[in-house]
Amino acid sequence: MLKVAIVGASGYTGVELLRLLHCHPEVAVTCITSEQSAGKRISDIFPSVRDRYDHLLENLEPVRVADKADFIFTALPHKAAMEVVPTFLRLGKRVVDLSADYRLHDAKEYAAWYEPHMNPELLKKAVYGIPELRREKVVKAGLVANPGCYPTSVILGLAPLLKQGVVDSASVIADSKSGVSGAGRGAKVESLYCEVNEGFKAYGIATHRHTPEIEQELSLLAGERVTISFTPHLVPMDRGILSTLYAKLTGGHTTADLLNLFREFYHGEPFVRVLPEGSFPSTAHVKGSNFCDIGLAVDGRTGRVVVVSAIDNLVKGASGQAVQNMNIMCGFPETMGLEALALFP
Repeated sequence: MLKVAIVGASGYTGVELLRLLHCHPEVAVTCITSEQSAGKRISDIFPSVRDRYDHLLENLEPVRVADKADFIFTALPHKAAMEVVPTFLRLGKRVVDLSADYRLHDAKEYAAWYEPHMNPELLKKAVYGIPELRREKVVKAGLVANPGCYPTSVILGLAPLLKQGVVDSASVIADSKSGVSGAGRGAKVESLYCEVNEGFKAYGIATHRHTPEIEQELSLLAGERVTISFTPHLVPMDRGILSTLYAKLTGGHTTADLLNLFREFYHGEPFVRVLPEGSFPSTAHVKGSNFCDIGLAVDGRTGRVVVVSAIDNLVKGASGQAVQNMNIMCGFPETMGLEALALFP
């Protein structure tokens, strides 16, 4: 059994890791930490895990955590992760980090969107963990930077188009909507029920921190600098991300042509489902699962392609993708622990 620690287990991504790993036959969770709730039982914080996990939440002491685990998930806020990840690596542990601390390759870029990086030498060593595009590097990685939720939906929805050069890379627009759990479990006025219910709003316009992460990966796919317009929206639902993506076509491609391109690009990928022509994703059809559903249509009138992708922000957009990366790193079947279908209705 692989002994696993979850560092920062009292947030939504932490409890989602517990839910998924409970169904993993090769994993034993041996240590969970929480600075705010240390000394309490995880089942008191999350009654959903009662009688399955009764671990005491511990203070974050990296050496002590490393003594208890072979593999570590860090589900911490940015900056907090970079304070402990180097210690875990120095002690020979493999890490999947769910924060933003190691997603950007350029320390100057990280500083521009976040703050100065404490260990910039690790940015070049970290592998951006989107398995469908980086599987060969994930296998050998000691540190995997788990992608953000919005970037996962956007990158998977655009990758075949940019890789094959069938769209103008300067024309890309990403319009994304997320459930409230994407804001985390911390108490914030803008996440209160009365602030969110019966409302629908854009936020982070032209300033959202996932923008450089998206542009970095799309640029690598396109082989040239890609700058996009990205606007996230908050929707009054618990889970899910739906991204609607627009780009100008460079040729006379039909909907059928592009669907065939997507099917070929994602052939054999266990968690990407390319929908039939005329069908489009819904967050309701991926809730609780590790799937990314993708549909598209060519708008002949404007010469654009419209791609729609849907994921569960806490699964494929966070903890599920983290487990998928762990499976690849440790030589387990990639789908192990992740086979569950969506919760519907």
